[in-house]
Amino acid sequence: MKIRSLKNLANAHSDSIWAVTWAPATAERGALLITGSVDETVKVWKGDDLELDRTNTGHALGVVSVAAHPSGTMAASTSLDSFVRVFDVDSNATITTLETAPSEAWLIQFDPKGEILAVAGGGSGSVKLWNTNNWRMEVPLTIPKAEAGEGRSSEKQSGSGKFVLAVAWSNDGKRLACSTMSGVVAIFDAVRGKFLHTLEGHHMPVRSMAFSPVDTRVLFTVSDDKHVHMYDVESRSLISAFSGHASWVLSVDVSPDGSCLATGSSDRTVRLWDLTMRTAVQTLNDHSDQVWSVAFRPPGGDGVRSGRLASVSDDRSISLYEYT
Repeated sequence: MKIRSLKNLANAHSDSIWAVTWAPATAERGALLITGSVDETVKVWKGDDLELDRTNTGHALGVVSVAAHPSGTMAASTSLDSFVRVFDVDSNATITTLETAPSEAWLIQFDPKGEILAVAGGGSGSVKLWNTNNWRMEVPLTIPKAEAGEGRSSEKQSGSGKFVLAVAWSNDGKRLACSTMSGVVAIFDAVRGKFLHTLEGHHMPVRSMAFSPVDTRVLFTVSDDKHVHMYDVESRSLISAFSGHASWVLSVDVSPDGSCLATGSSDRTVRLWDLTMRTAVQTLNDHSDQVWSVAFRPPGGDGVRSGRLASVSDDRSISLYEYT
């Protein structure tokens, strides 16, 4: 796979951009790019020119995460204001607003069928689950205290061990992973709502994760320890570890064909990793500040011949790349 820069849109928001995702293509339109910023807005962009389609202004504090429903018609955002806002991507109309306790709404993701919205629960030490049919909260998935990193002396003193930062669904919807400030990753049986086990290896916050779209056992994690890990979630084994970033690795996504990874880092770069060779094959330097989020465009849409990758940064810009 090769990747090249298509566009860098400066001042896409008026403050740092922390989140990016794609709303999949529908019968009426192509895929849309969605970004969330510390400026409290969520913006929707279309086309390779990154034309601003609409702006959502419902949050009262910085936007932490954005996620799109697999149908492409609905999206959700979380904010430091502790609210989850769900909105219609094409009309900008608010569908519902979900309230959490302070510091209990971080990264979010819809399950592959779009039936459940999972929200990393921060200081609650849990994953909050909302049923998207009626927007009622399901029983949360809680990390047992003994598994949340609280056995380490540093986490005992700080109380940060069970702080849940990120969530990721396996492609079949059977497994849900959540990551913590301590570096521990917990795996749940999402069907039965049962805690299974933890994955260890990181010793600093794990801020982003992604399952392989072609192998439901494989999970990729990135951490402030500068490493990218590849796990088998069923055997609890570390398959491989990648290194190369000079500072915290803040975000990861897997290409739709499962052949490569993209990572964003506080070293201001985006790296592309070949999963066959298990090494970095390209480093992109479009940003001038740390890169908070990366996202591959999902497949689908009329006339689509090549893939797209997007990245966002504290420099307030969006970078768009073509990969073939």
